[in-house]
Amino acid sequence: MKHYALLVRGINVGGKNKVVMSQLRQELIELGLEKVETYINSGNIFFTSTDAKAQLVEKLEAFFEVHYPFIQSFSLLSLEDFEAEIENLPEWWTKDLARKDVLFYTESLDVAQVIEKVESLELKDEVVHFGKLGIFWGKISEKSYYATAYHKHLLKMPFYRNITIRNAKTFDKIGQMLKNKKGDTQ
Repeated sequence: MKHYALLVRGINVGGKNKVVMSQLRQELIELGLEKVETYINSGNIFFTSTDAKAQLVEKLEAFFEVHYPFIQSFSLLSLEDFEAEIENLPEWWTKDLARKDVLFYTESLDVAQVIEKVESLELKDEVVHFGKLGIFWGKISEKSYYATAYHKHLLKMPFYRNITIRNAKTFDKIGQMLKNKKGDTQ
C-alpha cells in the first residue's frame, strides 16, 4: 500500500472551476482509491493505493477528462518522493524568508524546458532550488517582492498553466498528511 498526495491545479480559485471536495472524495473512492482525504478547498487530496504510480496517473487523467475537463494538470507524489525531496532541500528553505513557494511539476510537464526557462531569469532578491518534485522558490524581502522574477515573469512563462503552486506552509502540511496516511495503515 502506497501513500500519495494528488495536487490539482486551478480549482476553487477566484470563484472559478468549482469542485465540491466531498463529492470529489466520493468519486475518487468509487475510482478505487482508498482512505481519501482533502486538505483545504484548493485541490490537495491524499489517498492510499496498491496501484503503481503510472497506472494511477492514467486512471486519474481519464477520470478528470470525463468528470472535470477543466482539470488538465496535476502532480502525483508518494510519501517516498516527498521524504527524498526533504532530504535534499537547501539550507535557505528552513530560514525565515518573506515568501516561499513550491512550483510542483505536473505529470505532463517538460521539466527540462521549465528548468531552462527559470535558469534564464535574472533573480532579484530571491533564491531558487530545482528539486525532483518541483522548483523551490524563496523571496527574501516582502518589500522587493513585486520586483522579483517570480512576480514579474512567472505568470507569463509558457509552462505556468502546467504547474501547481503551494506555499511553504502547505508544503509542510502535505508532508504531515502523507505521514499520517502511513500511520493510518500500520
